[in-house]
Parts: sequence; structure tokens; C-alpha cells
Amino acid sequence: MALSRLQIHHVRNLGQVELNELGQVNVLYGANGSGKTSILEAIHLLGMAKSFRGNSVKSLITYDHPSCIVFGAVVGGGGAELSSTATTPLGVQRFRSGEIQIKIAGTPVKTVAELAEYLPIQVINADSFDLLTGSPGARRRYLDWGVFHVEHRFFAEWQRFQRCIKQRNKLLRRGKMSGDELAVWSRDLAAAGAAINDYRKAYLKQLVPLFKTIVHEISPAFGAVELRFTQGWDKQLDYKTALERSKESDWDQGFTHVGPQRADFRVIIDGHPASDTLSRGQQKLVVCALKLAQGQLMSESGRGHCIYLVDDLPSELDEQHNRLVCKHLADMSAQVFITCVEQQDICGVWPDFAPLTLFHVEHGAVHTGAAVHASDTPTNHH
Repeated sequence: MALSRLQIHHVRNLGQVELNELGQVNVLYGANGSGKTSILEAIHLLGMAKSFRGNSVKSLITYDHPSCIVFGAVVGGGGAELSSTATTPLGVQRFRSGEIQIKIAGTPVKTVAELAEYLPIQVINADSFDLLTGSPGARRRYLDWGVFHVEHRFFAEWQRFQRCIKQRNKLLRRGKMSGDELAVWSRDLAAAGAAINDYRKAYLKQLVPLFKTIVHEISPAFGAVELRFTQGWDKQLDYKTALERSKESDWDQGFTHVGPQRADFRVIIDGHPASDTLSRGQQKLVVCALKLAQGQLMSESGRGHCIYLVDDLPSELDEQHNRLVCKHLADMSAQVFITCVEQQDICGVWPDFAPLTLFHVEHGAVHTGAAVHASDTPTNHH
């Protein structure tokens, strides 16, 4: 998958912005506050119907406007030859009221899941550190994003699980109902939860070897690397038994204590949690490896390439490690949108074989540059 063109209307400080003839690697450069990250945010809106900066839609929309709109043309298959296959138009409109309108090929759709299949997106930014230092929810979202894109049966089970746990918890909070009623929801919850757990473990079995390889390639100094998964209940028990054993505490406290909603994973480097022992720059390399591995697995599974939105990669990385991450992004043949202050921050470290399309962002406006190779970029190309 890849974007061939993009139209943005009233996303933060971007009034009316149009980016045509997008390339495989798109470098957005300009001063801080110019609107570079807002362009990445608009692409994320097109693929996920929300911002990666939080859930407040009011701050996403330009002041004094009722809504923001993003249109894009998606090319199937991805890769460098963006014009070689047919395109599918996508459109997302968000209103201050919270209402969302999504269209795929001109037809309204109701679920973000349909949109995500057309435009799978990976984000590498300051918030990505949550994969190591944030709550378990951030790591579950990362894991489930990957499973969703490689296992077509996952989403139906995930929806089933969410429906069942909501109803089961509702019954538990009431405190007065027959055990038979709870048993019905517990039975369905156990089946959906066990399926989700199996899909997650199967996914991790494929992901972990790729992650280990990539993390050592972009940071050769790291020692032994592990990814430890906890499923959310005693691994010696099946989920149905675990639910039965936790029933009394569930009754007492009014919610379901065990299950895939409590799952987590931790990255371990040389026997210690990466979140506790690594520097900020080292943590960024681990996060990049997690995201790169996920994108590579998606590609190898035959589901196409995801699009990478990379905000301010040079921060916290020295030139050598910046260069290694850029080489991996280039080798993956995925479409990349990457921001920096000075164009040479990326052009100076991107592999020479990969053509770059430059966009100078200034005060919410975009000046388009021609596709060039990194070795050919002049000092001040607009």
C-alpha cells in the first residue's frame, strides 16, 4: 500500500494543503512549528480516523472551522512504482461534535477497521517510547495491530471478546443475578479469550526472530535480547478454568480479573528490562526495531507494506545509528514520510540508492521538490 497524493483541509495549522506525486520516501523538512508533524497526523487520520497525538478532536481541527477533512489516493501493492497499479480514493472527515464520516472509493463505511485495512500505518515518534515505559495497554495495542493485519480471523474474535467482557462486567457490578446468567457470558468469554491468546502467541512466534535480528543490526552493541509475553492469567491453566477460579474475586470487586485484557510483554536486554536499564537513545533503537519487525512481518505475510510515519528520527540518535535505521527503512521498500528540521538531517544519512521526494514545510504551507537521490541533494532545495 502507498499514498500517491494527499489533500488536507483544516488540520491544525494546515489550511488547504495538497501533496501530489508522492514518492516512496518523502522528507518533510522545516522549522519547528511549521506543520511537518501535522502532515503526518493528517495521514494517520486518513488511516485510523484519529490523531496519534491524543483523542481531543477539537485541538485537531483548525480554529473557527467546524471540521477537518483528509483525502488520499491509495495505490495497492506499495513499492517504488506508485503509478503502476490502480488507486482507491479514501476520505475522512472529523467534526467538532465528535462525528466521523469515512468513505472508501466514494462509499460510506461504518468501521475504522475497514479503513485500516486499506491504509495500514506505523508511527515512530516520541510517544512510541510507551512501548517500553508506558502502560500495558500501549503494548497490547501494538501487538493487536500486528495480529489484525496478518490474521483475518482475529478481529471478529476481538469484537466478540469485547462484547462478552462488557456484559459480564455489567452483570458482576449488579451483584444480584443467577449463576446461570453469568455462566453463559463466561463460556463465550472463555472461547473468545482463548482464541485471541492463541492468535497473539502465534504472531509473537513469527515476530520475535525478526525483532532480534533487526535490533542487533541497528544496535550491534546490544547483548542477549528477549521478548517476554504474559497472557493475563496463569499459563498453567486454560482460560475457562482461570475464569472459574477467579469468579469469587470477580463477584467481590465487580469486574473480570483475568484474561487477554491483562496481557503484556516486556523487552529484556542482557537479563534486565529495557525500560529500566537503557538510555533514551538505546530505548529509541529498541522501539524502532519493534516497529520495523512488525512492518517486515506484515510484508512477508503477503498483506502488503505498511506506511511509516517517522517524526524527528534524528533526535536522541547519533549519526551512525540514524543511518542504520534509515537503511532498514529503505531496504523494506515501504513508503515512508519522515520529518526533520534541516533536509540534510535525513538526506545526509539516507542510502544513496533510494530516491527521495522533498517537501519544504513553512508556516502551514508546503513547497514540493523533485525526486532526488540523497547524494544529489543540494544544500537548499525547495
